[in-house]
Amino acid sequence: MDSYAPPDTPLEILHHDHEILVANKPPGLLSVPGKGADLADCLLARLQAVFPETLLVHRLDRDTSGVMVFALTPHAQRHLGLQFEKRQTRKTYVARVWGRLEPKTGTVDLPLIVDWPNRPRQMVDHQNGRPAVTDWRVVRYEETATRVRLFPKTGRSHQLRVHMLALGHPILGDPFYAEGPAREAPRLMLHAEALRLRHPDGGAGMNFAAKAPF
Repeated sequence: MDSYAPPDTPLEILHHDHEILVANKPPGLLSVPGKGADLADCLLARLQAVFPETLLVHRLDRDTSGVMVFALTPHAQRHLGLQFEKRQTRKTYVARVWGRLEPKTGTVDLPLIVDWPNRPRQMVDHQNGRPAVTDWRVVRYEETATRVRLFPKTGRSHQLRVHMLALGHPILGDPFYAEGPAREAPRLMLHAEALRLRHPDGGAGMNFAAKAPF
């Protein structure tokens, strides 16, 4: 993997109240600290510098941008954590994938497991993999790519990246799974566009969104 050079971008807070904090994570920034001092800069640390009580709920890959929710109380962390665990949140991603993805809607249901000798890469494994399901819907066709919305039903590591690869349409700019011209994009073309969840205080449904920067 290339050396870590996190972007020097200001925090973008989408929502802040007494229980939760929602931010738009820039691409190239870790969600949580990695191993070693050189990997300490991350969205969690940047938020804790401003809101010391910030607690982690879920993660996005370093190269993925978009909506992340954090808890500001232990109660909120438990409440949100259970929603993710029980698949009660609704996540929407935007991606640009290589080639012409057809048909215009579909579902990938392929179990995933870590590709141990090549970690953090993941791979499809029908015997030992954990269930992983992604719905897709084409937004539009481009010259050599397809813009698509992805709706993961599960939250496996690298799920969207491996599922698109399995369809023969790797996400543009993916340093792990794309090859040749598909890899040449300036960044991983994957963005967590929207997140729907229930507020930990009262259970009201809330939707947070951040427009894809590509």
